[in-house]
Amino acid sequence: MTIHEQQSETQQEAKLFFSRFLLEWYQGQKRDLPWRRHRNPYYIWISEIMLQQTRVDTVIPYFNRFIERFPTVESLADAPEEEVLKCWEGLGYYSRARNLQHAAKQVKEQYGGQVPNDRDAVFGLKGVGPYTAGAILSIAFNRPEPAVDGNVMRVLSRYFLIEDDIAKGPTRVAMERLAAELIPEGEASHFNQALMELGALVCTPKSPRCLPCPVMEHCAARLAGCETSLPVKTKAKPPRPEERLAALVEGRGEHAGRVLIRQRPVSGLLARMWELPHWPAPPAEGGRGGALLPEAAALDRLRRSLRQAGIPARPEEHWMAAEHTFSHIVWTLQVYRCREEDVRALPVAAEGRAAYAAGQSPGAGDAGWPAAAGGPQDSAATGISGAGRSAAGSSTGAGLPAADKAAPALNAEAGSSAAVAPGSGPPDLFSAVGTPNGPPAGDGGSIEPFADGSGNPEDGGAVRWINREEMANYAFPNVFLKLLNSYFDEQNG
Repeated sequence: MTIHEQQSETQQEAKLFFSRFLLEWYQGQKRDLPWRRHRNPYYIWISEIMLQQTRVDTVIPYFNRFIERFPTVESLADAPEEEVLKCWEGLGYYSRARNLQHAAKQVKEQYGGQVPNDRDAVFGLKGVGPYTAGAILSIAFNRPEPAVDGNVMRVLSRYFLIEDDIAKGPTRVAMERLAAELIPEGEASHFNQALMELGALVCTPKSPRCLPCPVMEHCAARLAGCETSLPVKTKAKPPRPEERLAALVEGRGEHAGRVLIRQRPVSGLLARMWELPHWPAPPAEGGRGGALLPEAAALDRLRRSLRQAGIPARPEEHWMAAEHTFSHIVWTLQVYRCREEDVRALPVAAEGRAAYAAGQSPGAGDAGWPAAAGGPQDSAATGISGAGRSAAGSSTGAGLPAADKAAPALNAEAGSSAAVAPGSGPPDLFSAVGTPNGPPAGDGGSIEPFADGSGNPEDGGAVRWINREEMANYAFPNVFLKLLNSYFDEQNG
């Protein structure tokens, strides 16, 4: 027997050993997870989308609430998008929810509401990539399709001592081919879940637990003493930091006890979600990277931004700092408490004053839940800190809408949230581009409302005055959800 034949035989023996003992281990050690209690392809699909970039323990309550509210493909396809986003609130990466609903509509229209048992059809669903397609087909339908994610690539890199960069496309393709070879006949569902489970519980990224590993005997990386240095992965470019000034506008008079929120544009970053108004901070004096803007300069910049956005408020003091991490950018938000002012006292056009007054009257605003569009992903990583107080990131968030409750319309009523919808009034008020004749004198030019490049002024900018109870009607990115909860907690003592 040649050396090559001996190596080939050893490799085949290692593959058979891996598949057999991994399956035996899984049958005795698998976790009781809600999506493992059935073979419903829709539920498996939901769980796999939620588990992207998110820990299992975090996903479980969201999964249970989501399938209670949207138990079928049709119920998800027909739901108002704002309601879907509200159920997703806190999971981050909100484009996952939008893509999921878009794909549910595809399944309803093209496949009669039944998740297809066909590789090309599943791949054709919006937001479904190679891993998710493989997971649905193998777990739900027991088809011998590989489902290769980061956990799986880590396990295979170590067991077979693969030193190729897993961040590169050809390496992933080779891993998928290898994973497919390992699937025992008729055991695709259990095997793929076992492979994921091993990576999640035993063959962990930094401190692999080799002693209880069911396949340690033939693990090439362990035998070579290099298990902690695998897999090889090129480091991604770190997200770009960006300092922003945010306004926590506290209402007076009929708005007492409420704060002002605005809606983002219909497309782009965090599309159609709600937030505290905020703008990029200008560079600190001398252009020093990472240097904080002096307090007086920050207050002045925020004051001008609010005025040019048509928001009648005056910044008063720094309240707290918060951080929100996206895949490509990190926002550091310096949040300032601002006080609502009488719009008649501000140097804005008469048309703007009239529009703001109209926005506060009963019945103003747009009816129904606003539509939303997809955009770049944002993560759930959010940190909040306040000067002289403990971190406020422990807020639990507003409750999700009841599963049997229809989505409430967002009409403003007497004593409730006032609104001015885009296009419903003079463009200077909430489009944040100044008055029809230009920005107020001495303000140094126009400040765009969404200067992060996420949309045009006419795409968004509707505002609401809300209290804590009304937070349940709006979907917020994690950082603003936590900031609002922290504020209302503080107001309630």
